[in-house]
Amino acid sequence: MKIAFFDSGVGGLSVLHHAMKVLPHEQFVFFADEDHVPYGTKSKQQVRDYVAEAFDFLMTKDVKAIVTACNTATSVAVAEMRRRYDIPIIGMEPAAKKALDMDGEHRVLVTATPITVKGRKMELLIEKVDKDHLVDRLALPGLVEFAERQEFESQAVTDYLTGQFAGFDFSQYSALVLGCTHFNYFKDTMRKLLPDNVQFVDGNEGTVRELIRRLKERNQLEQNRPSVEYYYSGRLVEEDRELSRLQSYLKRLEKMYRI
Repeated sequence: MKIAFFDSGVGGLSVLHHAMKVLPHEQFVFFADEDHVPYGTKSKQQVRDYVAEAFDFLMTKDVKAIVTACNTATSVAVAEMRRRYDIPIIGMEPAAKKALDMDGEHRVLVTATPITVKGRKMELLIEKVDKDHLVDRLALPGLVEFAERQEFESQAVTDYLTGQFAGFDFSQYSALVLGCTHFNYFKDTMRKLLPDNVQFVDGNEGTVRELIRRLKERNQLEQNRPSVEYYYSGRLVEEDRELSRLQSYLKRLEKMYRI
């Protein structure tokens, strides 16, 4: 059986990339909802409908678990998907607690999509972990669109981030939380704009750790010949051009992994 990774677009490749490192003998399915990306600027009902359609498709692919490698989809639709399907469904949430635990004295900036930043799930998370009111939030929807067209280090990206970061005194911050999987592609550009005291934090490692825990509970970790199938909104990716595109994303993530 296979492990599925689902995202609105190519951001979830960053979670798959980590999983491929720590689960080298598993078979994976990656579903990018390229027909509807980005999710973060859509209505909640639209996102619920898109996620339900994607999960219905993935359940036909002999999957033993689904990782919702999308913070927006997690905040809007994962609870409903867990009620609907009897397999482990692993969600993601911005790693605010992890960032606060690393320091506990300085401020933390959580970046995400607008629907995640404003969502009730985020409000509850911050209420739970931010006892000293150290967390600020910033929506960066433009990065999703830059990532989808493989624009990572352009002047337009730099100008966008410079403008978005302008209102923050980063000498007072210890961490920037990458609360959307698309944001991992921009760590090098962000590193140039942020002081060294600001560390990057994301939820990829914790998400994959939870996946492994759930599969161990079910005795479903396997020793297979590794493979990955890619789908765009339910269409198998077979064209060399698109497979090369996906490999270029993974190659960039390997570079970002070291930052």
